[in-house]
Amino acid sequence: MPERKFSKQILCIGAGYVGGPTMAVIAAKCPQYKVTIVDINADKIGQWQSEKLPIYEPGLLEVVKQARGRNLFFSTEIEKNIEEADIIFVSVNTPTKTFGEGAGKSADLQYWEKTARTILRAAKSDKIIVEKSTLPVRTASAMERIVNSKENGIHFEVVSNPEFLAEGTAVADLEKPDRVLIGSRETESGRRARQEIVDIYANWVPRERIITSNIWSSELSKLVANAFLAQRISSINSISALCEKTEADVSEVAYAIGMDSRIGSKFLQASVGFGGSCFKKDILNLVYIAESYGLQEVADYWQNVIKINDYQENRFVRKMISVMFNTIAGKRIALFGFAFKADTGDTREAPAITVTRKLVDERARVIITDPQAIPNAKKDLQDILDQVEFEPDPYQAAQGTHAIAVMTEWKLYKTLDYRKIYAGMEKPAFVFDGRNILPHDELYQIGFNVYPIGKPSQSHI
Repeated sequence: MPERKFSKQILCIGAGYVGGPTMAVIAAKCPQYKVTIVDINADKIGQWQSEKLPIYEPGLLEVVKQARGRNLFFSTEIEKNIEEADIIFVSVNTPTKTFGEGAGKSADLQYWEKTARTILRAAKSDKIIVEKSTLPVRTASAMERIVNSKENGIHFEVVSNPEFLAEGTAVADLEKPDRVLIGSRETESGRRARQEIVDIYANWVPRERIITSNIWSSELSKLVANAFLAQRISSINSISALCEKTEADVSEVAYAIGMDSRIGSKFLQASVGFGGSCFKKDILNLVYIAESYGLQEVADYWQNVIKINDYQENRFVRKMISVMFNTIAGKRIALFGFAFKADTGDTREAPAITVTRKLVDERARVIITDPQAIPNAKKDLQDILDQVEFEPDPYQAAQGTHAIAVMTEWKLYKTLDYRKIYAGMEKPAFVFDGRNILPHDELYQIGFNVYPIGKPSQSHI
């Protein structure tokens, strides 16, 4: 049977949370394109070809199976696929630096630069390179300098196409995005390359939702969007502390201000804190960029968004210690959820990491339950595994505990039989609802001492 002819060959370098879902949806929506995802991690590539994908995302397996083997392929042969590709999406990890200049704030671009040099080495024809990783503003300029450094007649055009996916809804976000942003150099060749990327998304995204800009605006927009969202969470979380002191209800406050069309209701849910791979990293990147340009007041403003998030996590633990008679040493505490949000197994920057470590420091015995995140939780806590237990069944996790702390807003936790759970706990039994998702009045009637975020507590003691 002759090999199928495709109108374009699209390559994605990096098979993680961004590259995998994005390419799967492009392949599903555009059968005329050959889409290949490559990664140096052979185990991860193997998982993408199985029934157990390396990431959990609702609806993702169905999308992958729709295109896999038809026009969606997975490989570890990076250089071979670079040579064959027309368009290369770069979706490699860009974590916050842990060393040297900018440590703790700026992006670590070592994997990104290695990828650029691999492209330069392997390419034998002109390519469009699409920045998909979260990068500091003006990184495209560095990419251009690297890939166009050889005088070999090969030209690379670099385009920025930042992702705005929310974990847990990534497939829906890709299929019906609020917007797709594509930035390029405002040159003839830059606009031509930008249009090629527009043409990909135009297969299913309405043209009015595809925004084009210069490349620097595109790069900065990604950081600023996440910074603004995180700022809203930190703002309402700062108010949650005030609500607890004044007996106001943070949900009522959030509802009232959210009705103001200038503010809106999204990202005004008080919680134990925000996590995930983007918010903290992108804010710190923004802080570092502002400092680099001598804008210290700007840097301080955004740094305080991180400080409020840290404060909220610490305040949550202090409340637990305070109401449990100022000691939790030897007490068993079940954490309901470990992922940074529901509908994902991702635990990067999850508040549960900090809370677990602080509870262990206080000599508590922590039992962790989560529908998807236990494998990642074990990696995050590998240095204290002898002081932590893992139990997939929330009923078993709560058995014999003194307290339950809700860390992730999984729907499962709203529907549990809390009378059954209460019967198996030590008394007095405590619930610390770090996501404000449980029926607090019902729990109090059962006998629990209930401590939400930003709402009046209900205690029998």
